Amino acid sequence: MTSAAATRPRVLLVDDDAAIRRLVDLALEDLDVDLVCCADGREALDAMRQGPARLVITDLMMPGISGYALLQQLADDPALRGGARLAVFSAGLNAQAKERLAGLPVWRLIDKPTPVIALADIVEAALQGDAVEPADADAPPHDAGATAVSAAAAIDAHFGGDAALYRAFLASCLLQFPDDLRQGDAAVAAADAPSLRRVAHSLKSVLLLVGEAEASDTARRLEHAAEAADWDACHGPWQALAATLRRMTGDTPAT
Repeated sequence: MTSAAATRPRVLLVDDDAAIRRLVDLALEDLDVDLVCCADGREALDAMRQGPARLVITDLMMPGISGYALLQQLADDPALRGGARLAVFSAGLNAQAKERLAGLPVWRLIDKPTPVIALADIVEAALQGDAVEPADADAPPHDAGATAVSAAAAIDAHFGGDAALYRAFLASCLLQFPDDLRQGDAAVAAADAPSLRRVAHSLKSVLLLVGEAEASDTARRLEHAAEAADWDACHGPWQALAATLRRMTGDTPAT
């Protein structure tokens, strides 16, 4: 840690999706914070042992140590947690998830996707020591009736009208999509439902953020089918998603 970073409030982001890590990095780039990005709960625990954090923002569904397990470990070890506020940033904040989180010291629930301006506001509120809110005091939820259906709509809905910020995020997504394709194809070939579900779970938020609402809905259906290990219902949505990712990256199979 550099001396400059050591003087700034430390914020840990825990998410296995590289595109989401890039989104939060872009959202917070104007804030005077030391953002530490972790790909899973184990990396986050290692980072906490290296130095205190003011805020930990974690996804829930991750391989290895999940967000649930990370939150439980921090709750069980107050010395490790220190004064960090704990926030959950997830596309799966349904009633079942909230029930699992009950009793854990969660300061804020944040739905994916959340506009970048709202993300920055939430981080500022945490660092300014605003009064502790109950865990069900969510960030403003995404309005399903205002689903982005184009790049222009996505820029307005999720990026505060900042086209350059949108393009920077899209560029990072286009670099990630080939890996998503490989992971999805491998999961289908191996009949690995949990891995396919993780790919779909990630893509449903990312695709909505870049204005691909129909593909985001397809990813949502695939996530539900993979959760049920219903392979008959998985193949069609995955083929459609794979075609979308190839179109977006320009990787169209030869005919």
